[in-house]
Amino acid sequence: MEELVIPFIEGDGTGPEIWRAARYVFDRAVERAYGGRRRVRWLEVLAGEKAYRKTGSWLPRETLDAFRRYRVGIKGPLATPVGGGIRSLNVAIRQSLDLYACIRPVQYIPGVPSPLRHPERVDMVVFRENTEDVYAGIEWPSGSPEAQRILKLLEEMGQRVDRHAGIGLKVMTTYGSKRLVRMAIDWAIRKGRKSVTLVHKGNIMKFTEGAFRAWGYEVAREEFGERVVFEGEFEGEPPEGKIVIKDRLADAMFQQALLRPEEYDVLATPNLN
Repeated sequence: MEELVIPFIEGDGTGPEIWRAARYVFDRAVERAYGGRRRVRWLEVLAGEKAYRKTGSWLPRETLDAFRRYRVGIKGPLATPVGGGIRSLNVAIRQSLDLYACIRPVQYIPGVPSPLRHPERVDMVVFRENTEDVYAGIEWPSGSPEAQRILKLLEEMGQRVDRHAGIGLKVMTTYGSKRLVRMAIDWAIRKGRKSVTLVHKGNIMKFTEGAFRAWGYEVAREEFGERVVFEGEFEGEPPEGKIVIKDRLADAMFQQALLRPEEYDVLATPNLN
């Protein structure tokens, strides 16, 4: 019998209950798929409240080392205090392992109740940038020396902000944006999908989310050439075998996801959206 070792984090709160059910599903799926010739050996690693109780660390180095070694892992929900306490463990894991793409398939399963009139039209995959934007975690509390320094700098630049403000930075880079969109387009091509939509709020945040949109179009044009076509550059149905690249404002996209889901396939978006 062939064994595959997969580390898992049980998680906090409902985590243990979710994990017990998930493990049963995983094991039965492997058993059915391989007829008993393969199985998973689950290796528990610690993070969150359980880790703190046992080791004094919320995220032991051994846990990250296990994920690096085995290159795959399962993680339950981890508690993060609101407004104080420890920083998000999810963010720490993403940044430590450079898990830059959060890939979320959204597809209707027949027989499951749905508030939509035509849920069967929903078949999207969301690629969410996972390390930048507000998840960079660069912020300072109201009244702190760091916040005051930033406020002073802003005032020197002609931007007056209330002196009691807490400060957070929205960080988006060419590198981070392009590699996310590159992965989304490459995935769409390999999976035979029809379109990639860049979802952004570039009409308001012109130099962050607007830049994400511009960088997304750049990587599509420069790296995918003849394999893509851009919305507005053709009439009627898109050319056979080409991925259509388009973009939508975030609030409009949320509406479109409800009203015209069949027109959207792969979505690539900054973290907060």
